[in-house]
Amino acid sequence: MNAHVPLDVPRRLWLRVEDFLVLSQAGALDGFSKSELIDGEVITINAQFQRHSYAKSQLAFRLTSALAALASELLVLVEVAIAMPPHDMPEPDIVVMRGPLGAGAVNLDAVVLVVEVADTARDTDLGRKSALYARRNIAEYWVVDLHNAEIVRHWQPGAEGFGQRGVQAFGTTVSAATIAGLTIETSGLA
Repeated sequence: MNAHVPLDVPRRLWLRVEDFLVLSQAGALDGFSKSELIDGEVITINAQFQRHSYAKSQLAFRLTSALAALASELLVLVEVAIAMPPHDMPEPDIVVMRGPLGAGAVNLDAVVLVVEVADTARDTDLGRKSALYARRNIAEYWVVDLHNAEIVRHWQPGAEGFGQRGVQAFGTTVSAATIAGLTIETSGLA
């Protein structure tokens, strides 16, 4: 039998993906527009407004169209959770994944590109989330910065972050570094 060890100092309790799912299914997170599990912590997110929603919708449409033109079997999903056990379950704005579709969260090994549209959470998207996606070996990560009218692309993930980073202004054509032939036009995103 395990002996009880008293806690003499406060300690952080990291939630696991399964804990987060229990909270969600029990309705504990219903009062929030969106919630994610990042580094074992429940993060709640503001409601999305017009600029953010428009940019996300346009990007999803453009990515879907570009992949169809390539006859690619990759799928584009909007606001879907990615299971990253044990302590992470982010819900990025856009995920490009290998199929087939399943039930529940997207499996980490199916993800090929993650896109976050940054309107109010730019620092989080370029900091904490970038580090998470690199650590979890997401091949490519884009932050669509609405305030600076640019897309910050990251690729070559590793434990210390992404090895490569590029910035392209809106109004240019952006090419994926890890998906051959994938390019999208960025005019009119904001």
